[in-house]
Amino acid sequence: MKLAPGIEVNIVGAESVGDYRLWLTFSDNHLALIDLEPVLKRSLNPQTRQFLEVERFLSFRLEWGNLVWGDYEMCFPIEELYEGRTGISSELAVAEGKITYGPPQLAVGSNSRQ
Repeated sequence: MKLAPGIEVNIVGAESVGDYRLWLTFSDNHLALIDLEPVLKRSLNPQTRQFLEVERFLSFRLEWGNLVWGDYEMCFPIEELYEGRTGISSELAVAEGKITYGPPQLAVGSNSRQ
């Protein structure tokens, strides 16, 4: 289900249903079953891969409506979880040098941001 533009939801419940699958309940009563195993196995980030250890994976918690692990070592945008999208395309693009994280760069000889 796609989240309508301008609608804000929080995660109000999370329950492990085996392996790396979680049932999530959102503040609008929407339910989503997510499987994070593909994300964990394909990740190149050691801070993410540490959660392949099942005990660590099961240490998730809800904080301010977000699903988080550790000291925010792993978390996902609520909208993506709501819609069942848990891909790692951004992470792979960073690892492959196709995009970078950080503030927008100023154009040379310009005061505007690109």
